Amino acid sequence: MPENPNVFVVDDDALMRALLSRVLTAAGMRVTSFGSADELLREGDLNTACVLLLDLKMPEMSGTELHQLLQHRGIDVPVLFISGSADLATAVTAMRNGAADFIEKPVQGDLLIESVHRAVARHADRMPTSKPADPLFLARLEALTLREREVFDLLVTGMSSKMIARELGGSFRTIESHRAQVMRKMAARHLSDLVRMSIESVAPR
Repeated sequence: MPENPNVFVVDDDALMRALLSRVLTAAGMRVTSFGSADELLREGDLNTACVLLLDLKMPEMSGTELHQLLQHRGIDVPVLFISGSADLATAVTAMRNGAADFIEKPVQGDLLIESVHRAVARHADRMPTSKPADPLFLARLEALTLREREVFDLLVTGMSSKMIARELGGSFRTIESHRAQVMRKMAARHLSDLVRMSIESVAPR
């Protein structure tokens, strides 16, 4: 795994590009920024990229459309998405379609750096995307109450707490409490951890 991975940042928001670049550069990474998917395709040497950090929503070509195009061209670079809360379902779908991770806005620097390093390491190791559930995962899953398991199952589809409250017929505050318990019991720091667990492990229903 390279000690100073080269990260390509693609975002149409100049302030967001500057913020992401500053955080990653401070962590010792090399960063190349692009204002659009088209600019990346025209000017970026993807053979030098270790990770692509893409905004989900961009004009002309979205982050998911760019990801699909790169997959179609056989370009094998791990992709991380930056996602707003309204885009979580799309981000979850992107992970199930091969993206390495997604980071929710507002971006937390430590989680961003951790996600980049994890994506580079996993790509180098070519870890399988599906494997039998490990005993620790099963134990944590079993520790969930019935309602918490229902919340877990809906969270990993990308549903927000407000949507889950409507789906299950509970209050927003109650669902938020269940969500916090799910995160704690599953030892997940953020939502993409739960999504990764559901993708990588065959969880019993």
